Amino acid sequence: MSTSLNLIVVEDDPRMRDRFARSFDTDGRIKVLAWASTAREALTALDTHRPDVLLVDLGLPDTSGIHVIEHGHRHHPRCDIMVVSVFGDERSVLASIEAGATGYLLKDDSEEDFVARIFELRAGGSPITPIIARRILQRFQSSTPEQSGPSQPLSEREQEVLNLLARGFAYQEIARLLDVSPHTVGTYVKRLYEKLQVHSRGEAVFEGQRMGLLQR
Repeated sequence: MSTSLNLIVVEDDPRMRDRFARSFDTDGRIKVLAWASTAREALTALDTHRPDVLLVDLGLPDTSGIHVIEHGHRHHPRCDIMVVSVFGDERSVLASIEAGATGYLLKDDSEEDFVARIFELRAGGSPITPIIARRILQRFQSSTPEQSGPSQPLSEREQEVLNLLARGFAYQEIARLLDVSPHTVGTYVKRLYEKLQVHSRGEAVFEGQRMGLLQR
């Protein structure tokens, strides 16, 4: 597909904004009409521009991104809305879909995936990170309660690392905060991945949220 797309990106994390910018610059078919770091800025941008796609995080500093999704869906019915979030809990996903989002990705997807999924969304698809789609399907396919905790309990330090991962910190930053080496952080991450039976940061945060392991 060679058609260009106009986007509004709602994301307050500078590191994530840089990832988006790199992927869009590399591809060349996406033009960002406005960058917003708060819901208030996002609503102003939506009232100023006519985007093809709204890319929105849920964890904004002033209010939930759900309000941005609702506004975009109500006032820009031709705009497709994609959530890109670190959280993939059932409540957030369903609330986003009910508000008008038709795509939902976790932040640890690759930069190439972001561009491909945006065009997939605009072409009429509903891209959802596989682990989220699987959990949503399981919700409707079975009435059996989901596992309430990991097969092995996380240690106190593993729990600390999980919460820092959920907040978006890199290994080096976690090592500095916990006064350990990056190698030690990697060991903690490997152990908690094994206990949660996951293979990525996004999946770990998803399972941690579902099991009530994350601090609020």
